[in-house]
Order: sequence, then structure tokens, then C-alpha cells
Amino acid sequence: MIKITESQNREPVFHLQAGDASYIFAVFHGFLLHLYCGPAISDDDPEYLLVRVNHDSVVPRPADTPESWFSPDIAPQECPVWGTGDYRPSALKLRYDGGCVTPGSSATALRYVSHEIVKGKPVIDRQPAVYADENEADTLIVTARDPSAGVTVRLYYTAMRDLPVFIRRTAAENTSTAPLTVERIFSASLDFTGWGERAELLHLWGTWGRERHMERTPLCHGSVSVSSRRGASSHHHNPFAALVSEKTTETYGPAVGLSLVYSGNFEIAADTDPFGSVRFMAGIEPTDFAWRLEPGETFVSPEAVLSVSGEGVGKMSRAFHRLYREHLCRGEWRDRERPILVNNWEATYFRFDSDKLAAIAKDAADCGIEMLVMDDGWFGERNDDRSSLGDLFVNEEKLPGGLKPLTERIRALGLKFGIWFEPEMISPRSKLYEAHPDWALGTAGRPLSVARSQYVLDMTRADVRDWLFETIAGVLSSADIDYVKWDFNRNLTEAASAALPPERQGEILHRYVLGVYELLDRITAAFPHVLFEGCSSGGGRFDPAMLYYFPQFWTSDDTDAMERLDIQLGTSFVYPASAMSCHVSASPNHQTGRETSFVTRGHVAMGGAFGYELDLTKLTPEEKDLIRRQVAEYKRFAPLVTRGDLYRLILPGDTMNGRAGCCAAWMYVSPDKTEALVTFVVIRTTVHPVYFLRLEGLDPAGLYEDEASGVRYRGDTLMRAGLNLTKTWRDGESVMIHLLRVG
Repeated sequence: MIKITESQNREPVFHLQAGDASYIFAVFHGFLLHLYCGPAISDDDPEYLLVRVNHDSVVPRPADTPESWFSPDIAPQECPVWGTGDYRPSALKLRYDGGCVTPGSSATALRYVSHEIVKGKPVIDRQPAVYADENEADTLIVTARDPSAGVTVRLYYTAMRDLPVFIRRTAAENTSTAPLTVERIFSASLDFTGWGERAELLHLWGTWGRERHMERTPLCHGSVSVSSRRGASSHHHNPFAALVSEKTTETYGPAVGLSLVYSGNFEIAADTDPFGSVRFMAGIEPTDFAWRLEPGETFVSPEAVLSVSGEGVGKMSRAFHRLYREHLCRGEWRDRERPILVNNWEATYFRFDSDKLAAIAKDAADCGIEMLVMDDGWFGERNDDRSSLGDLFVNEEKLPGGLKPLTERIRALGLKFGIWFEPEMISPRSKLYEAHPDWALGTAGRPLSVARSQYVLDMTRADVRDWLFETIAGVLSSADIDYVKWDFNRNLTEAASAALPPERQGEILHRYVLGVYELLDRITAAFPHVLFEGCSSGGGRFDPAMLYYFPQFWTSDDTDAMERLDIQLGTSFVYPASAMSCHVSASPNHQTGRETSFVTRGHVAMGGAFGYELDLTKLTPEEKDLIRRQVAEYKRFAPLVTRGDLYRLILPGDTMNGRAGCCAAWMYVSPDKTEALVTFVVIRTTVHPVYFLRLEGLDPAGLYEDEASGVRYRGDTLMRAGLNLTKTWRDGESVMIHLLRVG
């Protein structure tokens, strides 16, 4: 719902309501000023929320604003611009080539011009975005202009009707007679005043094999930020952060989550000024970004999604989960149960042939597994990671006759078949690089950096994308293929293109991302039945934009169950369980050497899209029988896991009963609260352990039965007193408890 009233100055005040959250801003002498973002409020005249304070003589005041107290440097602005009195981080910085302003100058002064409201949510051309129809959302489009510079800016605000979620983006149009350069454009900027409690930035940090670990950083006077300059959203920081108070927990306190629907360089920052106001913003990271706009052209930023909660970060997360699951993921596989698969990577690495894959498939079929995925090593001379990327023709020494005979053998066993690609890369030792060295990103006259013995293809080029589409389509059409694992194993360096002029080289990093989107649009449209899974050395490009094309993503190359607790629960702060690909791997684990029980490995992997990553032919009969039970169990619980509401009960670093880092726990609850699945993992036991696990999300008046034991509990008892799990536990043990409401 979007409601518009008038201020005392007869200027519009915009009140957007999404679910039980409000977002309010107003026009003040042409400036767009932020008033409120938080749990819903009903005030029809919230102008009093604007802070009016005296400022010192060094703070500039616009010549066209009569109030002596007003200055852009302290005003809570919706789209702060550079060069006209706001010295804080700006959401928009433009460099002008001429027109009516000094050539080379960068000062911009935006003033409100008009607004319109549309039902639903307008589509963004060339970029992934949340979608919603006229019954699901309303969108406010506010137009502002700098008539001196000849630039028009449109700010888009979408309010979801049933979720506490707002979606923002910014479009800058060159309405002058001379070119201009966009040097900085952020998708959303919010100025919070009067937060009331010490604020923190909750964010997800990591590296290869340790992706998306939650961390809370206290804000200080100055800036606290997370970003990527690697050409991809990266393992190191995820394009998500939440502004919370120091008292915010899973179930209590304010939380405003900001998630950028983008796969390239990003920045999310919280900047605190001397008056205690916090500017919370997200957008394209501006290092080496310069987009040239000719007269009449428009640049549109990626989308930023705000999830607003007054009841802790758990509620914030569940809103993200539902939005991304139902309004970002798309296609045939959005709502379908995902096949349980076995991937041969940790079973064979590069050392396999058709017979070995068929043997794994035979055991998989016997265990009830539904799909075999052939990973790296099936093409060119790819017997290690030092060659052949780009040479997407079958290695017939491994696979005689090509893909079709192999897929027919797999199909005959009743299994689906999947395949691995790394389309965006090229090996220096490959036939493709010999023929097209200019297709690699790189600067002339300088040797290219090498990572994993590979370069990066120039995805800004239409001829490269056309070749990739035709080649990938040829492979997918050559056999009966149900699944593609799309990998991206190194970040960008020497980001220059032989196909672009000098004045466009600052556009490379963003054009690369747009090129990837364009190729993925074509491939997923041409093969709608294929389940695409994203991968980037594990979770190095696990971002919302990728979920638009890939309904699930390989969460991490680290498959150790104890390590996955941090990774999967950290990922859950913004991404739904349906998007997390989680596999049972061998013990001892290939990454850590840790030994973990088959039962616990299964319980942890059932936290997302379930599968296996090991050599089934080497398992004992007892282990294969356990897989059969796990497969049957997951098939039964998959709808609850992938579409239920997630509650994080204990994070791996939390303290329980006086012991820090002793265990982890989470649960899924069906939307109608008739069913719940609780998982409890003991990381490190101790002498005389006492465990009471307080559940969440149940019907307090409901009567619930533990399916395994038959014991019945009242919902309020389970949530307030807790589930008594006290017994002698060993390190790495776990339990999964299925609760059914019986009254």
C-alpha cells in the first residue's frame, strides 16, 4: 500500500506499507528526505519525524532553501548526491562533459519533480530482479532533476503487500546535450536518525571453504562496510548486511536487512555522522567503475531489497526466504522438489570413465538416489585443472562414443543425468585460446595473471557469448541431460577488453556481469526443463541475482558436516534452504580430515537440497542401507525443509547452558504450524551436560507429538520451557525430531 499526504508546505509525504513494515519519506523544498523505516506505524502526519537542529557555520546551506537550520550535510536524504553540500558518502556521483555546467565538474543538485504509482512491479531490462504482479505489490516512481546539469533521476520503490519487504533501484538519464559519466550510483540509501541503541552491522564474511560466516560489527563514527572488488560477489563478503541494535537477537529487536541483487563488485556501508545518524546504503562498488552516458541514454542500478523486522533477525530472514523463493527464483524448478543426486567429484576427481560412472550410478539406483552428475574432466584433454577450458568437446578416451551412450546407460538404470560446465573461463593451453587469444580479458602489452591455470573469457563481447550459447546448446542437445552445474572458479584481473574503446574501459566490470546475465537468459530459456545449479569454487558467487537463473547453488566446496553448520546457518540469514545444495561426503572428510558419523552428515545435509558427494562403490552394505533410509527420509521431509519457515535456534558460536560453541540447532515449521522438523547437533560435549532446547514458531495452544517416541508436548511448553535433550552425547552426534500437531 502506498499512501500520499501533504506536508505543511503542501509538498507530498509518501508512506509505503509492506506487510507490517512502514517506509516514509517526504519532499522538503524539493529535497527528498527520509523520515522512517521500521515496523508499521499508522500516523497520517509524520512530518514531525524530521529532525531540525542548528548547525555550525562550516555546514553549507542551499541558496534556494529559506530555513536557516536546513543543510544537506545533516539532512536525512533519500538520494544524496555529490558536490553540493553533503559531505557524507553519496548515492550518486556524475561527471559532466559540458552542457550548461563546467566541463569536468561533478556537482549535482537534484530536486523533486513528480511521482507516479503503478500496480505490481516494473521489469528491469537486462538485469535479474524480483517479480510481482498487481495483486502482490505496488510501486512508487519518484522523478527528480538537476536542470542545470541536464540529468533526470528516477527512484523506484516497490512495497510487497504480504511481506515486510521494500525494493529499491535508481535510474539516471542524461537529458543534456553532452555526454556524462556515472562514477557512483547506489541502489538504495537510508538515513536513520534516533536509532536509540548502539547499532551494529550484521554481515557475512568468508573465504574459500569458509563462506558466509555471520559476524556483528559495532558501528563507529565513520564508516563500516563490506564489499567486493573481485569482479564477482565473492567468497569474502556476501552482498548482504543488516543494521541491528546491540540488543537485537533472533527473536527480539530491530533489524533492517539490505540485500543487493547483483553478481559483481558491490559495497554495503553504514556511515555514522557526528550527530549519530546512520547512512545505510548498497550499490555497485565504485572502484574502476565509470559508465559513459550519451544524451538520451539511461543507466539503471541493480535492485536493493530491504527486509524490515521489529522482532529480531529471524523474522527478517524468513521474509527474505519467502521473497527469494517465490518472487526471484523462477522457471520449472522453482517449486518442484529437487532430485537427490550423487556427484562424482570427490569420488573420482578427474580419474573416471564411462564404466566407473555407470558403476556409481548402479549403486545410486539401488539406494534410491535419483540422479548422477558428471563433474569436471569430461571434455578436451581435461585430466587435471591445467588445460582445456573452452574445448567443450567430449574426451572419447574416457567416454567412448560421446555423451549419448553414457546417458543411455544411466537412463536405463532409472536415473537422471547431469553435467558440469565452466563456460566463463579459458585455459591458456586449449584449442580455443590458440584460435582466439583476444577472447580473454586482458590489457595489451602485459602478461595475464593466472589463477587455477586459467584466464577469464571476455563476456562483454557479443561474439564470445554467441559462441558460448551455440557450443553449450550443442552439448545439451546431444544427449538427454537434466541438470547443469555452472562453475566460475577464478576472479577477474586485468579487466580490459580489446573490443571496447578507451572511454568505455571503465564499464568492463559491469558489462561483464550484464554479459553473463544475457547468456544465462538465453540458455535457461532454451532449456527450461534443465535444473541449473550455480557454483563458484563452492559459494563464491552465491548471490540473489544468480538465484534468478539457478534455483540452487553449491553452498561450499567444504563438505565437512561440522564446518557446514557455520556455512549453512550463515547462508540462511538471507537465502532459503531450497537454494542451498548440501551433500553427504566421505569420512574422513577430504577438506578437513575430520571423521563424522554417517547419521550426522545426513542430518546436516538435509538442511537444503540434498545429495551425495562420495564413491558409492566403496561403501559397506550397512552404509548403503543407511543411505536408503536417508533418501526415504529426505523425500518425506523435503517439502517442509524447502518451503517451511526456518528458525535458527542455536548458532555454532552461541552459548547454551553456560557452554560456548557446544552445539547447533535449527528447525523448520510448516506454514500452518501442523508439522515441524528439529535438528540438534552436538559439536563438543562436556562432563554433566544439560540441554534444554527452546523451540520457535509453533502454535502455543497446539498439542505436538514426537513421531519417534510418541511423547506429546504443548506448543507453549516447547517454546518457553524447552525440549529436554539431556543425555550423554558424544562429539559430532545429532538427532532429528519430527513433531506433528495432534490437537
